Amino acid sequence: MIHDALIVGDLTGLYCGPAPDPGVIWARWNLDPLLLAALAVLALMLARSRAGGAAVVVLVLAFVSPLCALSAALFSARVVHHLLLVAVAAPLIALAWPARVPRAITPVFLTATGALWIWHLPQAYDAAMANMGLYWVMQATLLGSATAFWRAILAPGQPAGQAGLAILGAYMQMGLLGALLTFAPDALYAIHQTAPLSWGFTPLTDQQLGGIIMWVPAGLPYAALGLLVARRGWRQLQARPT
Repeated sequence: MIHDALIVGDLTGLYCGPAPDPGVIWARWNLDPLLLAALAVLALMLARSRAGGAAVVVLVLAFVSPLCALSAALFSARVVHHLLLVAVAAPLIALAWPARVPRAITPVFLTATGALWIWHLPQAYDAAMANMGLYWVMQATLLGSATAFWRAILAPGQPAGQAGLAILGAYMQMGLLGALLTFAPDALYAIHQTAPLSWGFTPLTDQQLGGIIMWVPAGLPYAALGLLVARRGWRQLQARPT
């Protein structure tokens, strides 16, 4: 059961919280020592490649920059945060840490899809946002399942047609979730019932903006990765002996 404090919008217990007012947002950098240490270790592991270095930069943007604090206030900012994890950082990690052989796509597709949908159920979302341990379970499962998916998609030798269809399916399920959030008649998340008001949004318009972001702009990284897969497939065709 969600604590009564969440219903009235008490966000003081959130990671990167409490929710900031517009006037102080640019001062709200997250300098959590454990987080910075984890990012430093990840940088040592991945930064030998450009993709790995870019992945670390994206994670810094998501967890260290003021976006982290903003996502404690606005659901739409949380959507941007999640998109950075599953559609930008995860494929960059997959490029920096490639699978050695092709893997079955369906199991990891279902796992990543399930993680995304489960954590956007109102009860699961509010619970994760209100509990530090569960918050990090949410982050780890979203990033981990998405990384496994993109490693399968980008594995050397993975048929381009199959990989392209999986990318299309991944975007379609995210777009469906975004559409449902956009057209929901009521605000669904108790944790965001008050803070959006300071930013000029009602809880419902904040949720609608988040849904639109998930529905439309989210297609850009998926399109870029689809083009990458298509380019690889074209090169494989050209390399085949005639």
